[in-house]
Amino acid sequence: MDASLHIRDAIPDDFERINTIYNWTIVDNHVSFEEEPWDLAKRLAWWEARPDGLDALVAEWDGEVVGVAYSSFYRPKPAYRSSAETTVVLDTAHLSRGIGARLLGALIERLRERGFHRAIAIIALPNDASIALHHSLGYRTVGTLTEVGHKLGRHWDTALLELPLG
Repeated sequence: MDASLHIRDAIPDDFERINTIYNWTIVDNHVSFEEEPWDLAKRLAWWEARPDGLDALVAEWDGEVVGVAYSSFYRPKPAYRSSAETTVVLDTAHLSRGIGARLLGALIERLRERGFHRAIAIIALPNDASIALHHSLGYRTVGTLTEVGHKLGRHWDTALLELPLG
């Protein structure tokens, strides 16, 4: 795997592929609480609105983008600025290859370098694979929020996970 995998900063040329990867979590799926697929205009607006100090990384497998991981501020209030929420999404054809661990691990290292204190993950349940991935990187589950999202005609729980970075 290592010879074929390259992790790098995302660039605008990646947006179409990032949307393809991310949109599978939206359509007919509870993994993202978004309800409409992203188009290139929405991705560009997301990119341009990202504050300094936050990252978006992609994983390339044999030259094709197969995953994305990015950080965002956990909450908008200033006192939360030392905590970052992390998101990782892989192309479904590239699951169970260790790519998610490498990609999210690289994002975690970037957060440490930037001086963040905590990484937070919010995972729609059920999602055993994502919980296992995060636990393997040191996150611990600190709680469950019950029925906080409504999509596809039902309510969904989310797990709240944290990773100390200091």
